[in-house]
Amino acid sequence: MTQPSQEIIRGARAAMSRLADRNTPFIFNEWYVAAFSDEVGRSLLKRTLLGKRLVLFRTGEGKPVAMDDRCVHRSYPLSAGQLDGDTVVCGYHGLRYDQNGDCIEAPAVAKCPKNIGVRTYPLAERGPVLWIWMGDPALADESAIAALPWMQDSAWAGAKGYYDLKSSYVYLHENLLDTSHLSYMHANTIGSPDYVKAPTTSEIGEGRFALVRTVSPTKLPPVWAKPTGLEGVPTASRIVRNEFLSPALYEVTTRLYDSALPEGERSEFLIKVAHMASPATHNTTHYFIYLGRDFAQDDAAATQFMATNFFKAFDEDVAGLSLLEEVIAEQGEELYEISIASDALGVAMRRYLKGRAD
Repeated sequence: MTQPSQEIIRGARAAMSRLADRNTPFIFNEWYVAAFSDEVGRSLLKRTLLGKRLVLFRTGEGKPVAMDDRCVHRSYPLSAGQLDGDTVVCGYHGLRYDQNGDCIEAPAVAKCPKNIGVRTYPLAERGPVLWIWMGDPALADESAIAALPWMQDSAWAGAKGYYDLKSSYVYLHENLLDTSHLSYMHANTIGSPDYVKAPTTSEIGEGRFALVRTVSPTKLPPVWAKPTGLEGVPTASRIVRNEFLSPALYEVTTRLYDSALPEGERSEFLIKVAHMASPATHNTTHYFIYLGRDFAQDDAAATQFMATNFFKAFDEDVAGLSLLEEVIAEQGEELYEISIASDALGVAMRRYLKGRAD
């Protein structure tokens, strides 16, 4: 039985120390998804993001609000209180906060103390998603939110989902950038045996990392083949671009067509998935997913079929990452991992996250 030498293990741990992991501090100066837009309404929604307890709601005019979920008086969670008009009333002693987080009433005293309140956070609504900035408010530039126009385009059919992922967001990003696992973890859903060996190209920019994999010719799994009419076609092409756009966002674009047909005579199909990772704690993540396509937009059966089968694959990722997190936690200081050549892009991404960490 061959085991790594102590020298190899020391080298592996030295390399790991330069990468983001479950213990790396959060990156606060970044836009994250706080919720799907339709989650936030005229009731109090509690949510933990970047280790902070928040409460979200909408005013009567529909403006979204996010504030710390802790009364300044005795730390009672405001989410356990009530929304009264556009104010939040603490359920413990009745202190009242306006939409700016200012305490405007303390019923037990004749005059409310001045200059007390809770922090509120900048929010930006983009189509089906509500983004939040939890860093320095002076740096909250909405133009920095990556543009995903297809998520707001009526020409695209969409479906969404959410997971309470029991794993670090770092490992989720690495999983999404490391597509070689599709032939194994997703062998019966979105993967195929030839996927792992298909040629790839990599792109590395400032805070952006992309992997393009060309699988052609191939026979597509049913999740891709059935809605596109490419079932049983042995000459299909599957061009997949996986791109890390920010610590909060990852986009996958898949282009499908029959390579046996001339370019002007074949139909091409685009499928996009936005993977949105918002750390809750260091080892749990709010995992938001939005799936879109530019064909069969009015076909409800196709929407249901694709959503059901894609989310079976996402179930596999969530289960796998949860297992990975368990093992890493159990290993503690004994942990070491040995990277191989196919990990180069993921390693570069984790170095970037480490460098961005506050």
